[in-house]
Amino acid sequence: MANNNSWKKIFDDNKILENDFSKQPFYLSAKDIKKSVQDFQNTSEKEVRILCKMDTRESVPDIMKKNGLILLPVKNKFYVIVKGEGYVDIPDIEGDAEIYNTKLDFDLDTTKIGNSEMQHLDFAYASSLIRTFMEDPSLVLTIRGRKYTPEFTYKVGNNTVETKGVQTEVDAGYEGKDKVVLIEAKNSSTKNTIIRQLYYPYRQWSEHTKKNVFLLFFEKRVDEYLIWQYEFTDKNSYDSITLVKSRKYKII
Repeated sequence: MANNNSWKKIFDDNKILENDFSKQPFYLSAKDIKKSVQDFQNTSEKEVRILCKMDTRESVPDIMKKNGLILLPVKNKFYVIVKGEGYVDIPDIEGDAEIYNTKLDFDLDTTKIGNSEMQHLDFAYASSLIRTFMEDPSLVLTIRGRKYTPEFTYKVGNNTVETKGVQTEVDAGYEGKDKVVLIEAKNSSTKNTIIRQLYYPYRQWSEHTKKNVFLLFFEKRVDEYLIWQYEFTDKNSYDSITLVKSRKYKII
């Protein structure tokens, strides 16, 4: 839920709308945010981490929506407000799910306990579904968890943004002979997601390997496994994201 009152005060105190966003972004520190919201009573209205968590379009405060602005981290405790499209649609995959025969020749009891996005992703990988979707039998799990980005610059619309040392989290990353596949996994029906969750890990791992880096968005809905593949047509452009392909499976 967007914290409209908090962000209205942050914008007013820092005179953010006086900035010409067609020429330059606006940089904002966690200290600036804390100062503006210190008199609010509820934790959700004054905790910087909560205020800056805008993972979907629905969580963007009204003052940003009305002005076509998005918030992005640029380094530890520093953010940038920039004009542009910050989110990508996760479209429905029409039609019946494809029946996928697991490559395992035994049942996995432990994957049936709980209901987390990680265990569903692990089961899909163990069944070789990820390898099948990517048409690459050489993929093995090599990346998981949180890391910090190296320094890089990118464009959002006409503005250039510099970032360094931003924490990213990859739900799973697989390396094969000629590619690296990064996955953002969810455990709910997602309509859209912030591009940053795909773009920052993409730029991060592109700095560490000469292999092609591929991006997948993964969900389990009831008994179906859904996978979307995205790519950035311009490595240096945040909003150049496009959908490559998508599939829906039932694993049997």
